[in-house]
Amino acid sequence: MDVSDLRRSVEDRDLNREDLDDDPIAQFERWFGEACEHVPFEPNGVALCTVDSNGRPSSRTVLMKYFDESGFVFFTNYTSNKARDIEANNQVSMLFFWRELGRQLKINGRAEKIAATETLKYFATRPRGSQIGAWVSEQSSIVTSRTLLEAKFDEMKRKFSNKEVPLPSFWGGYRVVPEQIEFWQGRTNRLHDRFQYRRGDDDSWTIERLAP
Repeated sequence: MDVSDLRRSVEDRDLNREDLDDDPIAQFERWFGEACEHVPFEPNGVALCTVDSNGRPSSRTVLMKYFDESGFVFFTNYTSNKARDIEANNQVSMLFFWRELGRQLKINGRAEKIAATETLKYFATRPRGSQIGAWVSEQSSIVTSRTLLEAKFDEMKRKFSNKEVPLPSFWGGYRVVPEQIEFWQGRTNRLHDRFQYRRGDDDSWTIERLAP
């Protein structure tokens, strides 16, 4: 299969320095709001890249559940591969790709566990099935059959019937505290607009245009 000619032009949206907020979180909120309007399926889906103790990289898509001035939060099983990678090396990268807008947004930073109280507050908002699912899946471990997985789910449904599903001790959130954030706007002729925010030692941000 020849993939050399799969290029597609994007609507020529520009991105100029004067358009950018001095605060990258405020700029992210602006772009994320536009993504929510134009991206039909899970605009909060983000590729999370980690590196294990042997220096081997790994990527997977997670859902960013909320963000604030401190960073970007996702949830997972604390025994998963991604959690073990973070335990060994908490430097991670996140990449949003919003095709409909011709945009990418890259975040480099460190991942930190959030407080159990913060996790519990979010866990209480999850659909009941998702709460039970957190108990069922030993994430990243080998499963011999789907039948066994579904049987365990049914077992947990019976166990927690007629009562609230408790928060598993092995499940919780991470906040990615950004050190660099890049806003990438696709342009015609591959002359893309790229701006990078870099956090300084005093927590101020420097904004630089990057070559496409």
